Amino acid sequence: MNINDDFSIKAVVDTNKLFWVESPASGVERKHLDRVGNEVARASSLVRYGRNSSFALHTHHGGEEILVLGGTFSDENGDYPAGTYLRNPPNSAHSPHSKDGCTIFVKLRQFHPEDDLTVRIDTTTASWYPGLVTGLSVMPLHEFDGVGTALVRWAPNTIFRPHVHPGGEEIFVLEGVFHDEYGSYPAGTWIRSPRFSNHAPFTKSEGATIYVKTGHLDYEIPPNSLEQGLYD
Repeated sequence: MNINDDFSIKAVVDTNKLFWVESPASGVERKHLDRVGNEVARASSLVRYGRNSSFALHTHHGGEEILVLGGTFSDENGDYPAGTYLRNPPNSAHSPHSKDGCTIFVKLRQFHPEDDLTVRIDTTTASWYPGLVTGLSVMPLHEFDGVGTALVRWAPNTIFRPHVHPGGEEIFVLEGVFHDEYGSYPAGTWIRSPRFSNHAPFTKSEGATIYVKTGHLDYEIPPNSLEQGLYD
């Protein structure tokens, strides 16, 4: 299954308009954003766990990144309420589940092989820092080998200068409406812009909060890496 698998072109998905698709685990559904591979894949998805649903124990050979959007996501290592950011490094294993249900944004098999740090951040209490222009606040989440991940909060009517992303950029709009010269992107919109893409982003009266990752499109999954694992 290949979805938005041409990383040389821009992809924009309004996830509010997608249908939930059943996964191999009962009570767990997905909305596919991009995917290279079948059940074992390099993938970005929204995943919804119903009440008392679970996945069997499995290993993430290429790592797993999660932002909990709603409810409480759990595994044998703990409970992670809405706003939790998690990174499970390559070759980590767990048995995820949810007692009361949850929705997560998840990225699989997109780690540098040497990026082996386990990360747990409560973004509801972590610090915000001033951005590069007035009206921007940034919450750094992770950085490794030129790949940066952060939450960025845009005050209403904030304008950022035109700029280029040499290693590509990926955005998931969490709140408000994000804009650039190419369009307007309400909460729930996922945007992946290719290497050396450029834009001049801004907000209007609604403001916006976004998840943003840059630099990761320079990294390609190793040949034959999708032959391992089951639930990646």
